[in-house]
Amino acid sequence: MKNKTIFLPVMIAVLLAVSCRPTPKQYQMGTFGYDKAFFEKHNIEYLELKSSDGQSKLLVVPAWQGRVMTSSAGGDKGRSYGWINYSFIESGEVDPQFNVFGGEERFWLGPEGGPFSIYFKEGDEQVFTNWVVPPVIDTEAYDYEILNEQTVKFSKKSNLINASGTRFQLGIERTVSLLSRDKVASLLNVEVPEGLRVVAYETDNRITNLGDKEWTREDGLLSIWMLCMFNPSPETTVFIPFNPDAEGVIVNDDYFGNVPADRLIVDSNTVYFKIDGEYRSKIGIPPARAKELCGSYDSGSKVLTLLWCSLPEEPMDYVNSKWGQQDDPYSGDAINSYNDGPVEDGSIMGPFYEIETSSPAAALQPSETMKHVERLMHFEGDEALLAKMVKSLFDLDLNDIANKF
Repeated sequence: MKNKTIFLPVMIAVLLAVSCRPTPKQYQMGTFGYDKAFFEKHNIEYLELKSSDGQSKLLVVPAWQGRVMTSSAGGDKGRSYGWINYSFIESGEVDPQFNVFGGEERFWLGPEGGPFSIYFKEGDEQVFTNWVVPPVIDTEAYDYEILNEQTVKFSKKSNLINASGTRFQLGIERTVSLLSRDKVASLLNVEVPEGLRVVAYETDNRITNLGDKEWTREDGLLSIWMLCMFNPSPETTVFIPFNPDAEGVIVNDDYFGNVPADRLIVDSNTVYFKIDGEYRSKIGIPPARAKELCGSYDSGSKVLTLLWCSLPEEPMDYVNSKWGQQDDPYSGDAINSYNDGPVEDGSIMGPFYEIETSSPAAALQPSETMKHVERLMHFEGDEALLAKMVKSLFDLDLNDIANKF
């Protein structure tokens, strides 16, 4: 770990966040304080970013690529929004394929499948037994620099080889910044009522070509791939607005077989996806259809989650992550959502659900950088206030979202 020099008061605050040892018995399971105590108990170093009033908090783990494990809008006693795989972490196991730690927002790289996959070796059949997540996005720690009590910057250098034998020398930078209520209102251009609890943050994610050769479509390209994992419930619906004027497919739903009609609804400008953790399924929105802002709503907990991502101003290629033979390796999706559920043998990884965003394919010259920015926002509280926000942002009825399925 490399931790650069910072101002002493900030260092003291962060050290206190790392060294204070709450116990799980002090907090109910499902609270931010419980999750802090869990990481303390298992000697996993974390950084705690927090607002000046101590209510908005992030728990970030440098050893797991600077991923945001969870967040809270109500301090230590507030609801913990991220999905954490407690049993796997407790086991202390190291899985040679993929370590399912969980985490509310993590950095990954694409493509997952196809001729330019970085998850399969050259010549290997693209089946689960041959699938391996590269250590740089699975088990390797990132260096970090604490910039202040609300911001931390991570960095890493790595080498990757894709399924076509192309080698990539790349640099990774990831900056996590807590956002204030006023900043959120400004970015969304909407009023955020004082009656709502809010936690929001931005991650600035970058990859740089550190080699001496251009990255080309012919040899394969990488992309920045962000995955956000949350706790599912029968009352949760993901809603993804789309561009109705674009041509082509609106939603790809055949990642694991077509999604049944009682779990996926497409109206004139929004896709609705049922999230209950009981049926393994995934959908994707092509780049021509994608919009910057989407979200989910849990009507049982009165939690509205919004996800914003940067999209290119002009049409660009997106890597295709489907396994095996592909007609077009650059026909991938810009936004995805995944609902976990049992596989054929009845086992289940979570359950959890995901909303994912991707950058365009990174056709980079030596020393050139691609950036992908994501903002994750949770609002919790009075349903009428949440409904007013949803109406202003999407021209949608929150009650309609809640009762789609």
